[in-house]
Amino acid sequence: MSETKELTYADVKSHSGKKDLYVVVHGKVYDATKFVDEHPGGEEVLLDVGGQDATEPFEDVGHSDEAREILDGLLVGNLKRMPGDPAPSAAAPAASTITPSKSESAGIGVGLYALVLVGGIAAFGAYKYLQMNSESSK
Repeated sequence: MSETKELTYADVKSHSGKKDLYVVVHGKVYDATKFVDEHPGGEEVLLDVGGQDATEPFEDVGHSDEAREILDGLLVGNLKRMPGDPAPSAAAPAASTITPSKSESAGIGVGLYALVLVGGIAAFGAYKYLQMNSESSK
């Protein structure tokens, strides 16, 4: 296997046009040139972050697993940070903190079930109360 290519921020910055577009996401360099016209968010989105660290905008959008697989296919190498380079974008939380765990999902489901149940009981009670009041006024 070949070694992973290392590119500096200056290398990445020189690839910022539509016909030659590199982006950095989580310290990895991707060649997005062939994907510019296919990007669902439009080419402007990629061109705005071309030649830069796009970690934060990439994570802010909440890309799907399919988008991350496409990104894997565009990998060129790793970013080699040098003194004077811009600070890396804040890393997004891991997927496990974004996706509720099974226990949290169960908690939401049980809570929702309880809310529907209490609402149903309250509605039934209000119905019976109104029914009794209408019978007693006859």
